Amino acid sequence: MESNRENFASNLTAILALAGSAIGLGNIWRFPYMVGEYGGAAFIIVYLAFSLLISLPIMLSESIIGRRSRSNTFGALRKLSKGRTWSSLSLLTVLSPLIILSFYSVVGGWSIEYLFKAFGGAFVNADPDNVRAQFAAFTSHPFLPLVFHTGFLLLCAIIVILGVKSGIEKFNKVTMPLLFCLIVSMAIYSLSLPGARAGVDYLLKPDFSLLTPKALASALGQSFFSLSLGVGTVLTYSSYISPKENILVSGVGTTVFDLLFALIAGFAVMPAVFAAGIEPGAGPALIFETVPFIFCKMGSAAPWISSVVAILFFAAICFAALSSAISMFEVGVAYLVEEKGLSRRKSVVCIFLGVWALGALCAYFPRLFSLCDTLTSNYLMMFGALLFVVFAGWVMKKEDVLSEFSSDGRYPLNRKLSGVFYFLLKWVAPIAVTLIFITNFLS
Repeated sequence: MESNRENFASNLTAILALAGSAIGLGNIWRFPYMVGEYGGAAFIIVYLAFSLLISLPIMLSESIIGRRSRSNTFGALRKLSKGRTWSSLSLLTVLSPLIILSFYSVVGGWSIEYLFKAFGGAFVNADPDNVRAQFAAFTSHPFLPLVFHTGFLLLCAIIVILGVKSGIEKFNKVTMPLLFCLIVSMAIYSLSLPGARAGVDYLLKPDFSLLTPKALASALGQSFFSLSLGVGTVLTYSSYISPKENILVSGVGTTVFDLLFALIAGFAVMPAVFAAGIEPGAGPALIFETVPFIFCKMGSAAPWISSVVAILFFAAICFAALSSAISMFEVGVAYLVEEKGLSRRKSVVCIFLGVWALGALCAYFPRLFSLCDTLTSNYLMMFGALLFVVFAGWVMKKEDVLSEFSSDGRYPLNRKLSGVFYFLLKWVAPIAVTLIFITNFLS
């Protein structure tokens, strides 16, 4: 089985794939809102610190487990622990990304519908009430949300069924650079708008009084959500990284890509929101109920401008959603292929049907949508992150962890750096995740 396993072609393609998994809708709508809600630049400082000191070690622990085992999340813990307890617990990390994918694909379907609307000029000369009415009419339609949810999942299935090299790798090699170009173009245009300064202040004006325990928990939770930690996507993708590649470079490169994209996305969305005189909102509503009105304001003098910018924006949304969704899809597929002996094609079909059914319910029952979101974001992701970091820090041998960290000595590390990394992985990260988990449970 292992000899036939595909690998990413290089460290760069591995970073692009991992960045594709990390960069998603959360970077575009969730991060900018939370920055303004919890202290502006103060939140960004905490977010950066948590990402580098806690999330990065957790990400590297997943990478170490994945590449060391050359297996899916269930098989990885079974192989490296030689027992059933850890592998049984890891089944939750197989289930968790599929639950996320079920409601994520609903929002992904919305992004495809809005890309079509942008091509059709639906936002030209529309007022705020009209834009909100369009969103309400679409989400309450008897079958359109289901159609686009299905279409989004089909795109994911087609990419995943092609395999690691021909599907996942090629998709991310094309879309990741394009996605960055799109979001940078949006940020430049957004910052040039009259009144954009208020949006910049919203993002960067520090207010340390807003850094409550809830804000700290939200900062770490956003870092987890953004980097796709605790759901097996990093572990699964890392199992496709060649032993010859530098896993530290892959982890740091992915984290930097994700942080940079989140910051740029903030400057693409919030200055435009304030320039249009719109109050920023949380969640997908910011994208689908308020942002389209911005395009109308942009095109008041030349309607074609609003159409072009809207197309670019929703194309970026679609690419970001797909790149994250295929990584979650692959977790389940890898499990079925390697643990149940199914072909990749049959595994894709099984995952598609299961996710489609739950997603179809989420599309029409908002409470179920919210329940799945809360369950995964606040509990299952935290549990998975704690599981992986404790496994790497306390179950695996220290020499095996550091050997994988240095790629079996191919990239020898400073002794102090290795010591700092192991201390963060063994002590700091587990304690931090436990505290945040308790905070989420009590809040």
